[in-house]
Amino acid sequence: MALSWRAVLLAALGVPVVLLVPATATVLLWALVVVLACTVDALVAASPRAVAVRREVPTSVRLGEPVRSTVTLTHVGARRLRGEVRDAWPPSAGATAPSGPDGAAGPGAGRGAGRHPDRHAVHLGPGEARRVRTLLVPTRRGDLQGDRVTIRAWGPLGLAARQASVDVPTRLRVLPAFRSRRHLASRLARLRELDGRAAVQVRGAGTEFDSLREYVIGDDVRSIDWRASARRADVVVRTWRPERDRRVMIVLDTGRTSAVRVHDEPRLDAGIEAALLLSALAQHAGDRVELLAYDRRVRARVAGTSGPRLMPALAGQLAAVGPELVETDWSGVVAQVRARMSQRALVVLVTSIDPVVAEHGLLDVVGGLADRHQVVVASVADPELAQLARGRGDVTEVFDAAAAERAGLERAAVAVRLRQRGAEVVEALPDDLAPRLADTYLALKAAGRL
Repeated sequence: MALSWRAVLLAALGVPVVLLVPATATVLLWALVVVLACTVDALVAASPRAVAVRREVPTSVRLGEPVRSTVTLTHVGARRLRGEVRDAWPPSAGATAPSGPDGAAGPGAGRGAGRHPDRHAVHLGPGEARRVRTLLVPTRRGDLQGDRVTIRAWGPLGLAARQASVDVPTRLRVLPAFRSRRHLASRLARLRELDGRAAVQVRGAGTEFDSLREYVIGDDVRSIDWRASARRADVVVRTWRPERDRRVMIVLDTGRTSAVRVHDEPRLDAGIEAALLLSALAQHAGDRVELLAYDRRVRARVAGTSGPRLMPALAGQLAAVGPELVETDWSGVVAQVRARMSQRALVVLVTSIDPVVAEHGLLDVVGGLADRHQVVVASVADPELAQLARGRGDVTEVFDAAAAERAGLERAAVAVRLRQRGAEVVEALPDDLAPRLADTYLALKAAGRL
């Protein structure tokens, strides 16, 4: 049983009576009146268990995008129900201002619904059905499990209410936001240039023969086709197009370093954005994309999927992937790559280039993989280090700046050692990592290194 402010007011009205007749019997008598009034009011209220409940919600939504949870209430009882309904979700679901049916709320429902966006005022007559909707704006990736739906029915006096909770199992999968999608159009335009489908063509490196054309000043003389030139009595050059149907394997490091928060988000989230943009670009380029999320075991894998099914598969697998507080087993990463990639491929390691990661096997992994594959190491830079390095206000800021500079030099040294082992290194701020990695992919493709 739930009490409203009217029950409190009824109890407070007894204060003048007690002051007029200051006796224990007066207090007990008035308390008995309040209890009886609330009990009778609650008993007269409609039964909340006489309401059939069904909840509907889309199967998935992208992080930060709104979605509605719709609860359908069907009253099968004999009394009119006046009260409120709570459509409970975890805090990360981001319930906002509700949108429900018209009608006044119960005595406690109106204020409760205003303070709590997952509460809705309802009036249901016998045999009637209503829908109430809760707007959700998720703030975290993963699977959200809907909690119970609670129905509170107020009595005619509005003193007390009967309450019941119903289990309505519901799951909403929150997919990655894919904010880097805004960079896809410009990269696709550059890809079309490389592939010869645009008015401007990039002539040069590649291994797949495209066509012959007349020589113009500035062309590489190594591209001249002497036999064709002799037949035509004119100098012609070969043109090439980037290779297609190549293998691209993206490895997301989900070890403890991926849990570091940058711009109030785990470092892993920026890596996921970069992986999604690169996958979309490689798919349009005709390459075959595989993804592996790994620390000491496989957390997610997408393989053997192409075409329009690729991006939904990636988003679905990466939705529930989170940082694990363990050291990454880099020898296991090598085993996974070699088991899947027998031919030359582009292997993208999305990890951190902190010295501690290099000491735990990253350098050896890159050296072993670069002998057979083209390796790219993508890492998220922390903007706070640059801010700390500029501090000179007092002694504390000077020491912080020195520590930040040292950290930057150590990361730069790791990047140099990675390049010496044959890897390309891409280090950028969270918002810049995805486009920078896409640009690196296009540069490698234009240079014929895939």
